[in-house]
Amino acid sequence: PPTSAADLKSTDRPLIAVGVRRRPQEKPVKILVLIELKDLKMLSIDTTRKLSFNRSISNGDLVIVYERHDNMKAVTVSEGSVLQNRFGVFKHSDWIGKSFGSKVFSNKGGFVYLLAPTPELWTLVLSHRTQILYIADISFVVMYLEIVPGCVVLESGTGSGSLSTSLARAVAPTGHVYTFDFHEQRAGSARDDFERIGLSSLVTVGVRDIQGEGFPEEFSGLADAVFLDLPQPWLAIPSAAKMLRHDGTLCSFSPCIEQVQRSCETMQSNFTDIRTFEVLLRTYEVREGKTESKEINGNGSNGSLPCKRRQCSDGANVLSYPNSSVMARPSGEARGHTGYLTFARCLS
Repeated sequence: PPTSAADLKSTDRPLIAVGVRRRPQEKPVKILVLIELKDLKMLSIDTTRKLSFNRSISNGDLVIVYERHDNMKAVTVSEGSVLQNRFGVFKHSDWIGKSFGSKVFSNKGGFVYLLAPTPELWTLVLSHRTQILYIADISFVVMYLEIVPGCVVLESGTGSGSLSTSLARAVAPTGHVYTFDFHEQRAGSARDDFERIGLSSLVTVGVRDIQGEGFPEEFSGLADAVFLDLPQPWLAIPSAAKMLRHDGTLCSFSPCIEQVQRSCETMQSNFTDIRTFEVLLRTYEVREGKTESKEINGNGSNGSLPCKRRQCSDGANVLSYPNSSVMARPSGEARGHTGYLTFARCLS
């Protein structure tokens, strides 16, 4: 690494020189601290389709029509078109000019919400061309791969693009995601989806058999993170090691523990800090309910609480008054095992 200010001119890596001030009682010492910056690939961003949902809805935009938490759909706004559901008929022309998050009404007075196509919501409404990763696994992957704006990420395979959308948001606005799938039609559908949700400037889709051919040599030593979702990930791990920068991170997603064992054996030659996780998420349904408390006494007095009075056959007064209570219980639709996430850090 450079050791003097003169070396700044000769180095081909971006650096920042930081001056350090001395304390008054110390002898004057000249200190030059050089901080190496990570190479960032600058990409042009279409400002009309940037990752910001503060703007108003326009003709041609993709919106998530929200009826309830388990009933949403992606709709492309088209002036002159309508959406029909159990709540009535919604005119697309009424949506244009409104902000994301708006509540819109039908001809019958029913309503839906128009939400922005965030990666979290897109994961819930996208077309399943393959088995996808869901929010619990996705958030874990983004965190443990240490993905930040400006990173270059390689992914194989693309599948339905669920993870790719979250990776794109994590690297925006100056990073890029290069995702590969061996299935040409599936890759084309994913490319169309990224264009539809405005991520085409952040995601490049390629058709390539990563297990058989490895990643393209042009990415050698440039990737900050690599993600593998393959039937035989151990075949692609040597190529992933070549693509990663020093101290880069690798993640392999596998549904079976036998795949994990073989992958870990392959990782030991070029990786350290190998760890495997299984993320299990339990969701709860929280609802407010009303119960009735009963009290039998002689005078029917119950302070200031509103009550209903009924008279029993023995002449005693029975008071019942409503109490609000919050009830929580595990959701019956909770997902179980999805897969194992194996992470490792590249040594060279």
